[in-house]
Amino acid sequence: MRANHLRIVDTILESRTVFIANYAAGGDPWKSEKIANLFLLLSGAIAAYTKVGIMLNVRKEQLAAVLAVLPALKNPTVSTLSDPDWIAVNTIIDEDVVRSIIPRLKAAGAQGIVEYPLNKIVL
Repeated sequence: MRANHLRIVDTILESRTVFIANYAAGGDPWKSEKIANLFLLLSGAIAAYTKVGIMLNVRKEQLAAVLAVLPALKNPTVSTLSDPDWIAVNTIIDEDVVRSIIPRLKAAGAQGIVEYPLNKIVL
């Protein structure tokens, strides 16, 4: 909204997500499994709504500085690259902080920074 110079004028409706299932369906193993799977996927989509993924490359000697900048979901994925002096880092962060973190990552030595949207986060 801010990027397009918009503002909230009034709230028409506030809502919340509620998952409702037939109580008797819980007794049927097939239906119970389908309900659990649907709930898992919906929860994953809701969890991903305000998050983005970040991928980047960094020299091994600068890895600690880059990791200090990242507020990872749990722990970032760190992988070696074909060049043994370089490391790939992949993590999930809140979308509202990514703009302030990318310049700090670059200053800490990160290169090839890619931000991508998420569809689901299944914890």
